[in-house]
Amino acid sequence: MTHEEKRAWIRLVVSVVAYGAYAVIVAGRAGGRPLAETPYEAALLWSVGGAVAASILAEVVMAAANPGASRVRDVRDREIARFGDHVGQAFVVIGAVAAMLMAMAGWERFWIANAVYLCFVLSAVLGGVARIVVYRRSMPEW
Repeated sequence: MTHEEKRAWIRLVVSVVAYGAYAVIVAGRAGGRPLAETPYEAALLWSVGGAVAASILAEVVMAAANPGASRVRDVRDREIARFGDHVGQAFVVIGAVAAMLMAMAGWERFWIANAVYLCFVLSAVLGGVARIVVYRRSMPEW
């Protein structure tokens, strides 16, 4: 497994775990009241910040565990990264459009923030899965 594929795995797993923890925390705080009235801001910020920190830490540990591994990105690595970014980018756009429509319709901030966060996570997950599949198989030919 290449260094870049390991990075894709790390980001994929961290994204899923961080969002799962966030969802459990917010659902637990609801306590029978509507979700839109649940305090979510701190949990969301800690989830995002924790995911970033966990990804960085995991990548540092991975690099330290295998110091002789080549970290040079070749043409294939760059193409796979670009492909993963393009695949995941659709959810960033969907999240932005959804947030805009929700705001225009007067939805609660809770739903807008969570729609954006969910789409960011789906973008990371879909992009990560696309990268891993391409590393395991090959680039799709259109």
